[in-house]
Amino acid sequence: MKNNSKFSLNKLAAALSIGVVTAVGVIPTQAEAQVTFRNAISGEVIDFSFGKKGEETEAVKHFKSTAENLYNGDEEAIKMGEDLFATACSGCHGHNLEGKLGPALGDDYWTYTQGRTDKGIFEIMYDGARSMMGPQRNNLSIDEMLHVMAFIRSSYWGKPENALWIPEEQRAEFEPAEMPEEFKEAMEEFNKRNK
Repeated sequence: MKNNSKFSLNKLAAALSIGVVTAVGVIPTQAEAQVTFRNAISGEVIDFSFGKKGEETEAVKHFKSTAENLYNGDEEAIKMGEDLFATACSGCHGHNLEGKLGPALGDDYWTYTQGRTDKGIFEIMYDGARSMMGPQRNNLSIDEMLHVMAFIRSSYWGKPENALWIPEEQRAEFEPAEMPEEFKEAMEEFNKRNK
């Protein structure tokens, strides 16, 4: 009888999205669980048990539970992200995010549309995607990836309404970065050829 009562209490608590008190403590329900990060191609849940180890900073803990990057807008973090980007990403994506072998990262076109959110760009970086976008989990720690993401977001020159990592109420006030000359020239050439 006790087992049935406890089982019913757990089902009721889950339905009401509240924790269940046990002798050990409160067991969180689904509503309190952390964000589920998934592979950009397969949709499988990302396994964080391997990859480059790094400090479990407050930014990492916050990101894992909310998918919000605390480094966005932090000038010191952006500078660190720029340095990391230069060594880990610029060979394919260009020093100014203008694109080379890989796509540009500062405009509002995304090969993988989930890259418009911080959760999505992290999933692409951490676990990789198609073609040459290999997983960066062995090259960069999660905290380092958050720094790189902050740099990428600070360099965005696309339309504010497509900056989905920014809360909706702040997008109207968002001022995009200056488009790099290399990208402007490439787009002008592209538009001439496709008239």
